[in-house]
Amino acid sequence: MSVYIAEIIGTMLLIIFGGGVVANVNLEKSKAQGGGWIVVAFGWGFAVAMAVYAVGQYSDAHINPAVTLGFASVGEFDWALVPGYIASQVIGAMIGGMIVFAHFRDHFTETNDPDVKLAVFSTDPAIPNRFSNFISEFIGTAVLVSGLLSIGANEFTEGLNPLIVGFLITAIGLSLGGPTGYAINPARDLGPRIAHALLPIPGKRDSNWAYAPIPILGPIFGGIFGAMAYRSFFLEEGYVELAIFTAVTIVVLGVLRFTTKRHEPMASNPDVKN
Repeated sequence: MSVYIAEIIGTMLLIIFGGGVVANVNLEKSKAQGGGWIVVAFGWGFAVAMAVYAVGQYSDAHINPAVTLGFASVGEFDWALVPGYIASQVIGAMIGGMIVFAHFRDHFTETNDPDVKLAVFSTDPAIPNRFSNFISEFIGTAVLVSGLLSIGANEFTEGLNPLIVGFLITAIGLSLGGPTGYAINPARDLGPRIAHALLPIPGKRDSNWAYAPIPILGPIFGGIFGAMAYRSFFLEEGYVELAIFTAVTIVVLGVLRFTTKRHEPMASNPDVKN
């Protein structure tokens, strides 16, 4: 199997299970409606684990541009493959979002709240603030990528690694996911958001493109920082690169800080579990 096809399939599975659990607990007349945050967090964790089990042997199952860029930034992945991986991940996520809609089509019809419908596809902040939301996505993804490198440095019983990765995702969701819905993956947010814009979803709202840059840029910066921090602190190398990237990140945060108004009108329903 081509590595690019593997990334499409892996990211598609991620969204089928992950977006599926969000639909399951939020859409009207679903038998799982009201399942809550813990169900969502475990659903996303198992989504990642199943995707890694499915395609890990073919492409290492990055299924996340932040992981791809983070690994490439520290020499763990070939830069020449990065554009194809990212494109495949976004395509797979978009297909996954469309499949989720097809599966829950009747429940989308029964659901009146357009914010709930959008939440099945993409994330949004509980408190709209681009500066704070960027930091939340940055931290969550830095923990993710540094955690993946830490897991990779350990020896587990054969076949156990994907499950451990899934529990890492669950831990991030349970502990850090509340402020933004923890995209921690640009493809996971962008691909389904595009699907939401294209699909004939009854009673849908706009796709909230005003917020869309945050779950793209926050995870990218966080993923690269997490990989570089791991290399510096654990492998004791790459200090200059980490210092330079930290300075660049501080500049970006400064721009966000001075261009952000608290409680910006870009959030949907803060009660939706996504």
